[in-house]
Amino acid sequence: MKKTIVSMLCGCVLAGLLGSATLRAQDGSIVAWGRNNYGQCNVPAPNTGFVAVAGGGSAEIAQGHSLGLKADGSIVAWGANTYGQWNVPAPNSGFVAVAGGGGHSLGLKADGSIVAWGRNSSGQCNVPAPNTGFVAVAGGGGHSLGLKADGSIVAWGANPSGQCNVPPPNTGFVAVAAGYAHSLGLKTDGSIVAWGYNYYGQCNVPAPNTGFTAVAGGGWHSLGLKADGSIVAWGAGGPGQSGPNDHGQSIVPAPNTGFVALAGGWWHSLGLKADGSIVAWGDNANGELNVPAPNTGFVAVAAGYGHSLGLKAHYGDLNCDGAVNNFDIDPFVLALTDPAAYKLKYPNCDIMNGDCNGDGKVDNFDIDPFVELLTP
Repeated sequence: MKKTIVSMLCGCVLAGLLGSATLRAQDGSIVAWGRNNYGQCNVPAPNTGFVAVAGGGSAEIAQGHSLGLKADGSIVAWGANTYGQWNVPAPNSGFVAVAGGGGHSLGLKADGSIVAWGRNSSGQCNVPAPNTGFVAVAGGGGHSLGLKADGSIVAWGANPSGQCNVPPPNTGFVAVAAGYAHSLGLKTDGSIVAWGYNYYGQCNVPAPNTGFTAVAGGGWHSLGLKADGSIVAWGAGGPGQSGPNDHGQSIVPAPNTGFVALAGGWWHSLGLKADGSIVAWGDNANGELNVPAPNTGFVAVAAGYGHSLGLKAHYGDLNCDGAVNNFDIDPFVLALTDPAAYKLKYPNCDIMNGDCNGDGKVDNFDIDPFVELLTP
């Protein structure tokens, strides 16, 4: 019956579409590896139902922590808790995004407010008023960033290097990211603006500064994802650099193609490929580059101080409610027929949850596997 419903909604002929459909297991789990001295790689049970992941920590405090956002809007935190980075303020509900800083944590609420907790030595947890209208959040070593719906960035916390001084014009931003003491913003025109500590050139975006679709900050380096699927990295760890903070984290391995997401750690970098695999480069003193097998099925990446995290897809869960059921039929059809409209309607969901046959695309060949997930 459900197969018929999907068929009618899609206007597709399902009979014989797939002679042998490949079914991907439902998941929504987090995989973590690398430095684990505070248990930052020990994801608490039950390790299911996650829709976003973040990493925190810094060499300054020699600690690392991790965060995961659940489909029910709650945040789970683990790892170092010296400064209360685990202690999500009540009510732990209604969150739509999460970020990790050096020793602090941040969550974005569905009502557009930001909640911050943990280390507050520089006021990095004191969100400036009015605490409304935010659509994205990022955490640095001792500072925090929030992106407003009007395209402006608000920054607060430590500011010795000007990391909280957003360059004018403070308009037209669509994404934010933070390094240890520098900040980055992605503009609507595909350019990146960077400011703050620049000893390693982490604020000098390489030319041509165009065509970027995502941005990330590491300890002392920066990364940008281009529309063509390549990653540009700059700052510490570039070609020919050999200082104490240079570990090759700005040298993207070949082939530099097919990337869809990226993350920066203290001395390492991560790139997520369209096929669901993760590529890692830079420092590997703690095994943070050793992606556990099977290196497949990932939909998001994050990095902290010497550790890495990957989120596995919850295949078939197109409305991000933590389950695969009839309520996913309409969003699945929308993902198939109008991906842009799907991303607008479900901004906190990953459209690749619809890749139910594991071929790296959401298309008609995912219909039979999706129906199997509906009727296990």
